[in-house]
Amino acid sequence: MSAGGPFTERASSLLALETHAFEVLLTTSCTDALEMSALLLDLQPGDTVIVPSFTFVTSALAFVRAGAQIIFADIEPLTLGIDPAHVAELMDESVRAVVAVHYAGVGCDLEGLQAVLADWDGVALIEDNAHGLFGSYRGSPLGSFGRFSTLSFHETKNITCGEGGALLINDPADIERAHILYHKGTNRRSFMLGEVDKYSWQDVGSSFGLSDVLAAILLGQLEQREPIMRGRQELFDRYLSLLEPHAGRLGFALPVVPHDRAQAYHMLYTLLPDQPTRDRVLAELRSQGVGATFHYVPLHSSAGGRKFAKRQTECPVTEDVAGRLLRLPFHLSLSPDDAERITTALINALGR
Repeated sequence: MSAGGPFTERASSLLALETHAFEVLLTTSCTDALEMSALLLDLQPGDTVIVPSFTFVTSALAFVRAGAQIIFADIEPLTLGIDPAHVAELMDESVRAVVAVHYAGVGCDLEGLQAVLADWDGVALIEDNAHGLFGSYRGSPLGSFGRFSTLSFHETKNITCGEGGALLINDPADIERAHILYHKGTNRRSFMLGEVDKYSWQDVGSSFGLSDVLAAILLGQLEQREPIMRGRQELFDRYLSLLEPHAGRLGFALPVVPHDRAQAYHMLYTLLPDQPTRDRVLAELRSQGVGATFHYVPLHSSAGGRKFAKRQTECPVTEDVAGRLLRLPFHLSLSPDDAERITTALINALGR
């Protein structure tokens, strides 16, 4: 079944209710949703977008494809979200948008970002909320703060249909054009609503829509969101109870969730003392069959990042965190015994 069927409608409506979005468009990926955001900004030559260096490449690539240059911002060390103080230093007249990534499903400093952007009319906040569905910031859903927000339903996410995403539209003024882009640049939605007697090419766009077959899988996952999220919370809490007694002695740090935020339980990471220790421990865990891994390679120091950046920026926290971060296996198939075996292996490796 193609995009736009009954399962799409039901999944979109449920997501709109949960996220407070005015409109939800299911897409083939979070990348597509980001690319739609970039097109809706109507970027012009010389425009720039501020993106955290500590994120997946498509947080920046989507805007590069639309013609923008990137300015990479550092993260703050508490939640590993984009640092508003650094954003304030990087702002100039060329900036059209700032991308906020809610790393590991913990909201970044949205109040700080809003304070910075209050001094810059017309600069959009875009939330890359690939990790954060069902998380919140001061009681409001993550994804409800930006002009646009994007979601991921990739196989690695809490809620999945194998591969998929969504664009959340939080300003009603963007809805009509978003549908034109979504329908391959045509006014097909107006035709379906009976507003015009035929539809035709109007604007840029692409085939962004998610197949209704995948939307059916997504809907089934969304309808089970409470047990899914409860299971992930139980696993997270289990890890923490096993690791916290050893953190001070072995010199590693665990995720911080500020009191005014509810996390989405997307992952469990640790920050080890230094990169040599991280790399040694990672190799030892893998030798024992524990599928631990690192995470992002800083974008500002990558070949593509240097190529598409407007100017080079310093991101020392990003470089430090990227070298020390280790992610533990985190999925609902893990039993309490599995979690204990994994943490025991980590503690023993750090103790050597």
